Amino acid sequence: MRCLRPLKVGRRYRRLLGYVLAAALTSSLIVGPLSWGKTAQAQAINYCQMSAEAIAQKSSLLQEALQGNGNAENRYKNLLEEHANQLQRCRQQNWPQNQAIWLRLYPCDVREGALEALLDRIVDKGYNQVYLEVFYNGQVLLPAATNRTAWPASIRIPGYENRDLLAETIQKGHDRGLKVYAWMFSLNYGYSYSQRPGTEQILARNGSGQTSLTFQTAAGLSTEINSTNSEETFIDPYNLQAKRDYYSMVQAVVARKPDGVLFDYIRYPRGSGAASVASRVQDLWIYGSAAQQALYDRGLNQSGRDLIYRYLSKGYITTGDIAAVRSLYPNELEPLWQGRTPTNVNPPAPPDQVRAPLQFQLWQLSVAHAIQGVVDFLAMASLPVQQAGISAGAVFFPEANQPVGQGGYDSRLQPWDRFPANIEWHPMAYGTCGNTGCIVSQVQRVLSLAPPGAQVMPVLAGVWGAPITGRPPLEAQMQSLRQAAPQLNTVSHFAFSWQEPQFDRERKFCRLE
Repeated sequence: MRCLRPLKVGRRYRRLLGYVLAAALTSSLIVGPLSWGKTAQAQAINYCQMSAEAIAQKSSLLQEALQGNGNAENRYKNLLEEHANQLQRCRQQNWPQNQAIWLRLYPCDVREGALEALLDRIVDKGYNQVYLEVFYNGQVLLPAATNRTAWPASIRIPGYENRDLLAETIQKGHDRGLKVYAWMFSLNYGYSYSQRPGTEQILARNGSGQTSLTFQTAAGLSTEINSTNSEETFIDPYNLQAKRDYYSMVQAVVARKPDGVLFDYIRYPRGSGAASVASRVQDLWIYGSAAQQALYDRGLNQSGRDLIYRYLSKGYITTGDIAAVRSLYPNELEPLWQGRTPTNVNPPAPPDQVRAPLQFQLWQLSVAHAIQGVVDFLAMASLPVQQAGISAGAVFFPEANQPVGQGGYDSRLQPWDRFPANIEWHPMAYGTCGNTGCIVSQVQRVLSLAPPGAQVMPVLAGVWGAPITGRPPLEAQMQSLRQAAPQLNTVSHFAFSWQEPQFDRERKFCRLE
């Protein structure tokens, strides 16, 4: 842990000390029978949460250390180590073995002692893993002075250009027995990326010429309760420049040596209403120049490529298209593309007999092409992570990979059942049915489709002690999940800001002097 510098206790630091004290006094606790031991510093409550007495003692020592009390600083550091060891023992003895929280930092977290108070609060709640949001809304949690990525740094305050909150959180998290993962948006590059010169051709595009900036997307969860993300900007996963930019950023994140990297938004946009279902080729996000060219290249002969072009251009093929292709390429018996088994019928059947099956096969090819772009992007993004010996994982919606109606698909086209088994699977079980039934069924669906050896680590949305946004309290969700799938050993909670909204607002809107 970095030593805390002796500080003058001026007006600025009196406010900070009050902030630290308030954090300790407003901690929510879930009373239960579980206990770590008899020491006052580490009286644990249900789910390995700390007692009010232990929280107050640690917070008091931090305040004194911030005022320059060297003895308090040493006692604080010793207490951190003690709590880290006790947290490890508690989690090993209780389900789940790993309990994680999703966390976003703010510029206010550069204040002296703020990061320490925040991480202490996470330990106090019984969490031993943190999924830290590193790339989101078109900004990256890297030092502004050394950021060489295609995105601006999330901390852009004059005088703090060299602060590396990602590296600091990893180190200070480790000091407290926390594993710290980097949580990154993926195909959603953020609005700032779309404003860079030359990026217009990089964005994902549907058959109506829309990008995600002009498409009516469905509302989703954000790190703030009941808020939506207005900066969704999806890119064409086949675009080489987009992949280069992202790969470079992942390398910069991996250089900070997080315990893992989780990739979110491994999917396409979800439309609202009828647009939530992709039932025509024009609904697919494959009309970017790179995606189109890659689709044409899946044709195995001239007839195949020509017919793919005609289908993508109009959304259908006619008997006249088939006759024209046969006339243009008389030496080719039939059109071929990847995945199509030739009929080898000679002479070929009349165009009116083959039009319907060929059109259906072209639809299936187009869907498979869109899906493959997502799978390949995840493989590319995971490569530098796995090469560094760090855990990689994917975050996904359990129901985003399924067919809908007659020949349609969920517009997100999130093919998580094709994700590799050697990465972590983090299904977002966010069901809202008034009870835990739909939440558990979402997890059970993932478990039923997961390949042998896949590590399934569900994500639950909620808060301790109370229902919220149509979801039962976390205790109820956890109990139901344990009964249904006791083999799971890691569960995470979205999000820290939900559990402590007032504390989160104070961190988000503080005044830095």
